[in-house]
Amino acid sequence: MLILNNLFPVFALIGLGALLKHIHLTGERFLRSSDRLVYFIFFPAMLFWKIGSAPSMDNGATDLIAAAICAVATIYLVSAVCLKLFKVSHFAAGSFSQSCYRFNTYVGMAVIMNALGETGVSRFGILIGFIIPIINVLAVSTLIWYSGQTLDARERLRITLRALISNPLIIGCLAGMAYSRLAGEFPVFLDNTFRLAAMVALPLALLSIGGTLTLKNLKTHLGHAFLGSAIKLLMLPVVGFFFLKVFDASMLSFQVGMLFFALPASPAIIVLSSQLNSDTEFASAAIVLSTLLSFFSMSVVLLTF
Repeated sequence: MLILNNLFPVFALIGLGALLKHIHLTGERFLRSSDRLVYFIFFPAMLFWKIGSAPSMDNGATDLIAAAICAVATIYLVSAVCLKLFKVSHFAAGSFSQSCYRFNTYVGMAVIMNALGETGVSRFGILIGFIIPIINVLAVSTLIWYSGQTLDARERLRITLRALISNPLIIGCLAGMAYSRLAGEFPVFLDNTFRLAAMVALPLALLSIGGTLTLKNLKTHLGHAFLGSAIKLLMLPVVGFFFLKVFDASMLSFQVGMLFFALPASPAIIVLSSQLNSDTEFASAAIVLSTLLSFFSMSVVLLTF
């Protein structure tokens, strides 16, 4: 019943998104528009509201943030070794590396909201604000290194900073933290407005994820996609568990952290890979496989922790 209550709604909406695309009730144009609406407006607004409306900034998140940074950094190094060990091509290297540690924010927010409620959402939102910049730095570094482009340090820094400064999720999280410090609550009319916007954000995001999933590239890239998924969904949770223990994480941080580590790879891999000359077909295959297998990784976490 725990799995049914917390995961079924999320994967049902993802499946509905795939079905709607298959029967042509949605299309590429709709999916691109909905992705932009969620990414630039509804989801940042929800993060701002959830974090900003907390009575005070969640200072208990430091254990979770420290454990997550250490775990992601460790997996990044593992992915770098696997690039050589399993002979991943330079063209696919950046996409493969991201598939090992880059997480699906929308699925994470939906599952944590169902499983842990408002306090879990607030702590996950704060984690997002700290971990996304680090993940972007790691991803851009690998993509540039294997892209074949000869960029000087200034150009690399410019690309990385642009990816960070223009990220609406980071802006929403940081703005929410600042508002929580300054005010801590919203006037009723604004609170009701953000509540309505939040009701749109996650269902639209999950439908869009389902609509963009395709199996056509999976057969060609199955081996390396499975390796990336295994690192993301098996190794990262184990490494994350270790660091949560090292930092003596609270119960809430432990639960949020383990769900975070068990999340599927992010569709954002395709966007960044296309911008920096990496294999988007591999990225698509890795995202599909990771999304399907994450049902089992998140089920284990929910049943265990």
